[in-house]
Amino acid sequence: MKHRELEDYTGRLLEVDRFRDYCPNGMQVEGARDIEKIATGVTASLAFLEKARDFGADAVFVHHGYFWKGSDPRITGMARKRIALLLESGMSLFAYHLPLDAHPEFGNNARLARVLGFSVQGRFGEQNIAMIGELERPMTLEEFGEAASVKLSRAPLLVGDGKKILRTISWCSGAAQGMLLEAANLGADAFLSGEISEHTVHEALESGIAYISAGHHATERYGISALGEHLSETFGFRHEFIDCDIPV
Repeated sequence: MKHRELEDYTGRLLEVDRFRDYCPNGMQVEGARDIEKIATGVTASLAFLEKARDFGADAVFVHHGYFWKGSDPRITGMARKRIALLLESGMSLFAYHLPLDAHPEFGNNARLARVLGFSVQGRFGEQNIAMIGELERPMTLEEFGEAASVKLSRAPLLVGDGKKILRTISWCSGAAQGMLLEAANLGADAFLSGEISEHTVHEALESGIAYISAGHHATERYGISALGEHLSETFGFRHEFIDCDIPV
């Protein structure tokens, strides 16, 4: 399959044109025109690219790519090493940020709900990316933390009364801790995201909502791997999800 055809298909699938984003969505670095093998991962780090090259990928798909709004546009240092590897290997880089967070089937938040056992009842927040729903069964914050540790292979940081019973849950993967007060206003018992800031602790304690910081990387593994599986099944690509795990 030609790389532009794949870009067109994926762009339509994820409805990239309807999002206001902080980076370009789609093909960010052009490589070989013909694609037979793809690798997926959370971030286009040098370690990920090296593993994708060793796999023999013709294209890589990530959630966190390059050319972020406000970033240094010069191709020096770390950026030079990454882009040089892409160009030398002939791999195309495809990146999908907010469209991948939001997609109802392959999105990070939709897939995180499957992993953690949440029912989806509605959306809220920036461009309706965050979700709200219910747990499979009521449980305490401590019990939820223990279950999430197993499912995400990482112990989340819990803010709030560990004995609080959780029924209604809201969530948004990645660095979405700023949506906590909106989740509290919706009546959720807890809000789960990837990261935590100092002010988030005070907001959670004073608003009465529990906060669960479950890891930026850990909460965003699932959308990009699901997208890769879909592309593989649809077009017959060989696909490998490469998880370069990090501690946040």
